Amino acid sequence: MTNLIPNFVPEKPSRIVVAMSGGVDSSVTAGWLKEQGHEVIGISLQLHDMAEKIENEFGTCCSLSDIMDARRVAEKLQIPFYVNNMEEEFRQAVVDDFIQEYLNGRTPNPCIRCNEKVKFRQLMDWALDLGADYLATGHYATVLPNQENHQMELFKGGDADKDQSYFLFAMKQEDLARTLFPIGNFEKKVVRDLAVKYGLLVANKPDSQEICFVQAKSYKEFIEEEVPKELLKPGNIVDPEGRVLGEHTGLHQFTIGQRKGLGVFGKEPLFVLALRGKTNEVVVGPEQNLFRKSATVSTLNWINEPLTQTRKVCAKIRYRAKESPVEVVPRADGKLDVRFEIPQRAITPGQAMVFYEGEKVLGGGWIEDLSIQ
Repeated sequence: MTNLIPNFVPEKPSRIVVAMSGGVDSSVTAGWLKEQGHEVIGISLQLHDMAEKIENEFGTCCSLSDIMDARRVAEKLQIPFYVNNMEEEFRQAVVDDFIQEYLNGRTPNPCIRCNEKVKFRQLMDWALDLGADYLATGHYATVLPNQENHQMELFKGGDADKDQSYFLFAMKQEDLARTLFPIGNFEKKVVRDLAVKYGLLVANKPDSQEICFVQAKSYKEFIEEEVPKELLKPGNIVDPEGRVLGEHTGLHQFTIGQRKGLGVFGKEPLFVLALRGKTNEVVVGPEQNLFRKSATVSTLNWINEPLTQTRKVCAKIRYRAKESPVEVVPRADGKLDVRFEIPQRAITPGQAMVFYEGEKVLGGGWIEDLSIQ
């Protein structure tokens, strides 16, 4: 589905700070804004000092080599460029959270945490310090003012295959009011063609695919390198009735829906159904048990008005999942019960659930632990 609503960009010349990751999207954002006559300042956050282990095989962002790419783009565009080292803040807000979530039997989404806790918060503060009117990023999403309620609204990006609105549900009104997504309605081919037009060497640079701080290794290997062995607690692998089928050496090795590497076998293929952090158990069973019609979502953020009454909308349970019709039921404790019209496979605690009404992003929250049915 293509969003035909034009993205908001100021008509009069403005000072705009562009968050430059070294990729083609943010680079074209800077080039396009300068072409429109705005005063553009490029900034990058150094979040870690890991260099790519195998060139062009492991997609990353915010590494030292990416910052060098961003610097070269800024030189080509003849715009000021600054770098701020945020490794410590990134470690505390994103990497440590990533590790702890896996140890607790949950599957985290570090990209959303990074947007929420580090990138938008720190970049916006820095942009304001530089006297900027706006902060711009290369996200595929749309932000528009609603003249009736004087609020900003968040919509999907124009390229359905690249839409990144899912990752932005935690944004606040005060940030949306000063944030621009200039290429949010462009198709990827258009972006790459513009990069060629501007003479940028990143025109054909592959998109980031992997989590930036986990390179050339599995999540399991990364966590085992990062934490003391005594925190990797063994436990039982059980069936839904609690019968012990085997043992494991740590919850961090598993995620909901996983089939391979379980270490136990049954008459039919077994899949991970749940991870019980309190008892350190991995629950396995047949694939049909992965499909659920309900979930609970907490730590909610609403872009505009909160949902206070039962309502039918659509929801995504992970970035690449298809939207599904749901009924959302607000609870007195601030959480949300979500009932799916179509059973969903592998609803995963720790992942974000984001709610949509057509092209508009209503908000979202974090999926809580599931009971075994």
